[in-house]
Amino acid sequence: MEQMVDWAVGQVWSLGLVVFALGAGLFFSIATRFVQIRYFKEMIKLLFEGKSSETGVSSFQAFCMALAGRVGIGNIAGVATAIAFGGPGAVFWMWIMALLGGASAFIESTLAQVYKIKEGDQYRGGTPYFIEKGLRIKWFASLVAIVVTLCYGILVPGIQANTIAVGFENTAGIHKSMTGIVLVLLLGIIIFGGVKRIANVAEKVVPFMALGYVIVTFIILFANAAEVPAMFALIITSAFGTNELFGGIVGAAIAWGVKRAVFSNVAGVGEGTYSSAAAEVSHPAKQGLVQGFSVYIDTIVVCTATALMILITGMYSITPEGQEPIVDKMAGIEAGPIWTQEAVESILPGFGSLFVSIAIFFFAFTTLMAYYYIAETTLVFLDKKLKMNWLKIILKIVFLGMVYFGSVESASLLWALGDLGFGSMAWLNLIAILLLTKPAIKVFKDYETQKRAGLDPVFDPIKVGIKGADFWEEKCKEESAFNNNQSVG
Repeated sequence: MEQMVDWAVGQVWSLGLVVFALGAGLFFSIATRFVQIRYFKEMIKLLFEGKSSETGVSSFQAFCMALAGRVGIGNIAGVATAIAFGGPGAVFWMWIMALLGGASAFIESTLAQVYKIKEGDQYRGGTPYFIEKGLRIKWFASLVAIVVTLCYGILVPGIQANTIAVGFENTAGIHKSMTGIVLVLLLGIIIFGGVKRIANVAEKVVPFMALGYVIVTFIILFANAAEVPAMFALIITSAFGTNELFGGIVGAAIAWGVKRAVFSNVAGVGEGTYSSAAAEVSHPAKQGLVQGFSVYIDTIVVCTATALMILITGMYSITPEGQEPIVDKMAGIEAGPIWTQEAVESILPGFGSLFVSIAIFFFAFTTLMAYYYIAETTLVFLDKKLKMNWLKIILKIVFLGMVYFGSVESASLLWALGDLGFGSMAWLNLIAILLLTKPAIKVFKDYETQKRAGLDPVFDPIKVGIKGADFWEEKCKEESAFNNNQSVG
């Protein structure tokens, strides 16, 4: 089975997807005149603007839900595998993918807001929704919904659970099956509580976990301050082939840097679109900007922190696929969370390994919450057509089953399944948002026009010339009727 999955990953993650992901990010950056750089201050300001409602979550809650999905084991174990197969230069290409990916995240999250719907007591939206309403290609929307449900419900939860289990087994000797049982129980309590509970947990846990991890990183970097400039130089020279030791693996550095950046920050994959659609905002571009900022936190801050810890402490090996080891400092230890644990432990003995295990738990656990929310959202999209309400219960059971399976299964198979899922979604989502570039840019220009006029931007799809934004059209009608009644009164 593992060989078959590896073959499928090779087909999905060809050079074509690497070029496609980088090219799409560059295209969106040029089309928006590098919105991810020009509006950096605005991104931070918008984080704390707006409040939740009975139907939607706040921008900050949506940001935390998206960050819960972005900041996961890709930031710890994923960085280790990028270095293992692509060398230090892979980290540079993760930065490039994050910079360009900020524009991709802005476009996809803005589209998610434009074409969201109100269903019962909550907002729903995401890639299948904006394909159906924006492109009006129903079969494409259904295909994406099926792929996303399978991906987040079955293919990718296992690697998050496995990383938690391996971390605690390495630190405390806790059997992986016991960790799996605890994870299933905790997740069961949360996912049976609905999207509001997921948002509330993410809002409290995500800032805490990211801040704690970065603080410990700074302690380690401060203890090795003299070596930090040399590590940045190592990363950059390895990325461009000017480093003698890693000059021959530039191609691997680019491929693994892009691959692990996509796994980590999922910009362009569509993951952030589902939480973005749940936000209560006055203009879609606001949430697009917030989600663009989450890519920076994930890759530029957290992934860089992990990479520098691993490189400075020397807790890594580099073996490009099909080649002999170039560096073999961690011989016999599979690239993953143990590398990061050993890196922190070497500077903070007696504390480092346990701390990383706890960080992994929070990172991966909140990611699993985000995964379930996404899988449920796409299943709800399909269920409108299938009319089988019992599918939600089946999804919960299967999802929790895959969490336990992932806890006890081999990491290599689970990484392959994750790569297969994210690669498949990346192809589909990037195609969709490229086809919807025109309406996304219209929305962005409307936002800029209102900002220049000194207004707090409010979205009216009719004025902008956007079709299919039914929720916003109805909202504008209701507000217009309310204002008319007020003026008459």
